[in-house]
Amino acid sequence: MEEGNLNNSELKALVTLLDDDDMEVVQHVEDRIMSLGTHVIPYLEFEWENSFNPLVQKRIEELVHSLQFELLKEKLWAWQNSGGEDLLEGIWLVNTYQYPDLEYADLKKELEQLYYEAWLEFKPDSTPIDQVRILNSVIFNKLKFGANTKNFHSPGNSMMSVVLQTRKGNPIALCIVYMLVAQKLKLPIFGVNLPNLFILTYKLEENQFYINAFNRGLVFSKKEIDNYIAHLKLEPKEVYYQPCENIDIVIRVLRNLRASHDKLGHSEKVKEIESLIEILNLGEVS
Repeated sequence: MEEGNLNNSELKALVTLLDDDDMEVVQHVEDRIMSLGTHVIPYLEFEWENSFNPLVQKRIEELVHSLQFELLKEKLWAWQNSGGEDLLEGIWLVNTYQYPDLEYADLKKELEQLYYEAWLEFKPDSTPIDQVRILNSVIFNKLKFGANTKNFHSPGNSMMSVVLQTRKGNPIALCIVYMLVAQKLKLPIFGVNLPNLFILTYKLEENQFYINAFNRGLVFSKKEIDNYIAHLKLEPKEVYYQPCENIDIVIRVLRNLRASHDKLGHSEKVKEIESLIEILNLGEVS
């Protein structure tokens, strides 16, 4: 990082060179701006707003995205390296890929409100099945969350801010909302990585059953998973029945996001998302 080495007028001079006809000059300018680090993003955004040159604006947008993406990779690595204990933080980081200005506190506040709505009706002394029924009633009836069947492959399904706004999501997005609320209510509900479908499990000692948040919280047993695995002609594995780690959940969200952009033909975004998945798989910034 070469922070503080250039003043505003020198930065402005660099930006004006972004419309140079010589691509070698442009590349040199872009490399120089990138070397200054993320603290120049507000200045670049100011220059974008005050530019009347579409080419310069486009190149500024690409620079800002590149700087923000480097910051995201560093934060994701730090989250993974710390054990990924806060699932909401991991989901927020994924969200900042498309909405870099989204604050963690804003996402947390929205989920706190969902928890409050559930807490008002929750009965801690109820049986586990009844507790799940109450939660189902709040999330799917009162708060109107539901399956996004019309736009199942939309990138928005991997963006928690969009899911909370629209109340629509794919299986894993709905499971994450459900799980974050449930765990704040002290319920032992966790994610389960099934092939082609993400579900939840209530697990406390010997008491275990499963929940399909994509089907309005349908409760089912291990036998249904056995049948599902057999139908897919797969060998049963422990991972199909037991809680998974937060890092596994975020990897799956990123894989869904990659698939969404792949369907849309966004090859550059696919490559970027693959590098985020690699960070979580290896714990290294690539």
